[in-house]
Amino acid sequence: MLTSLFNSFFDGISIGSVLLLSALGLAVVFGLMGVINMAHGELMMLGAYTTFVVQNAFKPLGQPWFGAYIFVALIAAFLVTALLGLVLEKGVIRHLYGRPLETLLATWGVSLILQQFVRSVSWVMMLGLVVFCGFFFGAMTLLSRRSHFQRIRGWAITMLLPLSAGIAWAASSTLGQKYQLAVTKPWFGAQNVDVTAPGWLRGGIRLLGAYQMPYVRLFILSLTIICILGMYVFLQRSVWGLRIRAVTQNRSMSACLGIPTQRVDALTFALGSGLAGIAGCAVSLLGSVGPNTGQNYIVDTFMVVVVGGVGKLVGSIAAAMAIGIANYLIGANALSPLVAWFPPLANLLEFFANSSMAKVLVFALIVTFLQFRPAGMFPQKGRTVDA
Repeated sequence: MLTSLFNSFFDGISIGSVLLLSALGLAVVFGLMGVINMAHGELMMLGAYTTFVVQNAFKPLGQPWFGAYIFVALIAAFLVTALLGLVLEKGVIRHLYGRPLETLLATWGVSLILQQFVRSVSWVMMLGLVVFCGFFFGAMTLLSRRSHFQRIRGWAITMLLPLSAGIAWAASSTLGQKYQLAVTKPWFGAQNVDVTAPGWLRGGIRLLGAYQMPYVRLFILSLTIICILGMYVFLQRSVWGLRIRAVTQNRSMSACLGIPTQRVDALTFALGSGLAGIAGCAVSLLGSVGPNTGQNYIVDTFMVVVVGGVGKLVGSIAAAMAIGIANYLIGANALSPLVAWFPPLANLLEFFANSSMAKVLVFALIVTFLQFRPAGMFPQKGRTVDA
């Protein structure tokens, strides 16, 4: 019984670590800008696919280089998703501030686009995207240098969008036929892909004679602690962290004091997206990765943010660990021996003793908890609430 309880407890902490990695970025974004980013799970998915690509790039190198690919993958996943988050903020989110319903629908649409992009992306599609972005954004950059750009901005976008799309389609079709790119398969497809952990992450530490603590889960737990400490140092000790906290507390006053709030928004969204990429890298070590990977975590991630308290780092830590441990303890039926003296409760736990039903019971407990503490474990206080 003790071994099973310890097993479930440790597995719950490891899953809570992944939830916390993802929730860190979401909590900062939601706490600062009030943006409900439904594409956050797809950013995790892109981080996982970035890990898969880096792994394949390191495979031909052999050992010992392959053993170090995970560190390169973490950096690459952060940079790729942070850059995508920056583009998403500048292209979509920035124009929808103060309209949460429109933001929710827009980011949900982005999540569907990203899922289909992963299923369909190929050399022809990527070539077309590169040509389109190069022509459109290059032309917009040149036009932005003109003094009367704001007056012609709408006209320029109306003209450049179809023109850039036509040039991109013509270029990708021509080059695809010339170099036989049109017959190549999609890079990933709809099927799941597997990420192989480095050799030094296989195996584990044996405890209590029968239970083994996998190195992979210990690595994820260590990665979570490093990210938490990094976020704390960044927010508390850096200039931009001070600006982020200032904008979080009072955006209008921060703007009056000369803080570039738009840059703060962009940096915050990029940082939150990069943390989602790191979470995706961690998820890829636990199982196969597919286009729907992010959807398996997005609901739990939002639950962590809401239960912990919006924008509260300590609350996110407590909520992530509580949700992760509760899911595993209930799903593995590890608590039944402890409540055997009360048969109705033991039978209830046995009824919910699988992953899907355990999640239902955890959600019911969360809903009940929010009835008594709607602002979460650590609610905002003072001027932060009024801002």
